[in-house]
Amino acid sequence: MLKQSLSQKLLQKLSPQQIQLMKMLQLPTIALEQRIKEELEANPALEEGEEAEDEINNEEDEIIADDAADGENEEAGVEEDFSVEDYMDEDEGESYKLKTNNVGPDDERKEIPITSSITLQEILENQLGLQSLDNHQYQVALYLIGNIDDDGYLRRDLASVVDDIAFSQNITTTEEELNEMLHIIQQFDPPGVGARNLQECLLLQLLRKDQKQEVVQLAIKVVQTQMAEFSKKHYDKMGKNLAISEVRLKEVVHEILKLNPKPGNSGSDSQKSIQEIIPDFMLFNNDGTFELSLNSRNQPELRISKDYRNMLDDYSKEKNKQSKEASSFVRQKIESAKWFIDSIRQRENTLMATMRAIMEYQFDYFLEGDETKLKPMILKDIADRTGLDISTISRVTNSKYVQTQFGTLPLKSFFSESLSTDTGEEVSSKEVKKILQDNIAVEDKKKPLTDDALTKLLTKKGYNIARRTVAKYRELLGIPVARMRKEL
Repeated sequence: MLKQSLSQKLLQKLSPQQIQLMKMLQLPTIALEQRIKEELEANPALEEGEEAEDEINNEEDEIIADDAADGENEEAGVEEDFSVEDYMDEDEGESYKLKTNNVGPDDERKEIPITSSITLQEILENQLGLQSLDNHQYQVALYLIGNIDDDGYLRRDLASVVDDIAFSQNITTTEEELNEMLHIIQQFDPPGVGARNLQECLLLQLLRKDQKQEVVQLAIKVVQTQMAEFSKKHYDKMGKNLAISEVRLKEVVHEILKLNPKPGNSGSDSQKSIQEIIPDFMLFNNDGTFELSLNSRNQPELRISKDYRNMLDDYSKEKNKQSKEASSFVRQKIESAKWFIDSIRQRENTLMATMRAIMEYQFDYFLEGDETKLKPMILKDIADRTGLDISTISRVTNSKYVQTQFGTLPLKSFFSESLSTDTGEEVSSKEVKKILQDNIAVEDKKKPLTDDALTKLLTKKGYNIARRTVAKYRELLGIPVARMRKEL
């Protein structure tokens, strides 16, 4: 049974303009330029060029007047013949065809050179063509080459390859034949290609060296029998098992370290994606006075098309159904263009306010570029200074870079956790990481500092830090444990 009732609900809804602004905030400069180009192509009411002041002031009045005119048209209900061509400029179509790009003569053009190269598989296929193989063997070897990854390894089990080649290529083969073809491929360049694991890869490279040399013979023996000890850097145990001196062991280890663990990377100049970092902000230090600006050199000035405003004014004078529909369409495009321009302006204001707050908060760091000068800073600190929401600050700082005299740095790098000292002072975790790096850089590599030793060093310097925190920071810096840093 249906019932009527009154209820109150508290809802939070975002308008299309707010959603558009949030999307704009998280776009870096290069993505914003592409977004503007897409909008220029999609919305004919939006065009490049500076908008006159009187046009900006009269824009809203025109839209309000058009709404009133549409109301009169609806009441009148007059229907007349309408032709869109009557309101189009005769040369508009031709001029549109002549526009090939949105780049002006003074705009900066950045071109990334991409070298033409061949892949690792193509290099191996070229060498395969030089072998004396029948068609069946060639197809089997060719399929094996297709399963070699970019590092140069065949990481698939040969038994599964037998099944795959039978189903996909309708070729019957055996593991023995695959092993035979794989052995041929392993003789190709670069050395070590076609290996199934690191041990086999190193061994293939060593077998190509002059095996009359004692150091090469010992290196082969280490890879064959002492690989576990070598990977864990148990040098004392290796020397004892091989019954050789520390000097000779050092030569053997050095010989192995010269080998390439990823032969595929050196064997092919396969084209890799090149990411060019475009800074979103430019920060210059002018004798202690900072000059902050947005990097918008290639960003065109946007305005609402005057032709579309005139078109809207003409449609509002007509008293028929077709004119009303055309007027609604034109007004929608104009409003969409206006929202887009407003979103760009709000984005610029929000970005500048956020970066200015970061600059003021980390003033000492930007003066000298010393990471130990970085203060502990979280998103909430900047949100409080700017009056913006934390989520807005997160969108602004995500994937954004600032160009300084110390290099181009991501905004996220200025945020860090805080640690307390013996004096109760709050310091940035960046400072602690810098001290860790400096101490590890000057340590005795024969007896590298353990996490416990690093913790004691930091405690002596007045930092209250636990060993697990030291281990976490060391891992974040990409530094291995003390045992893996040991050298002879």
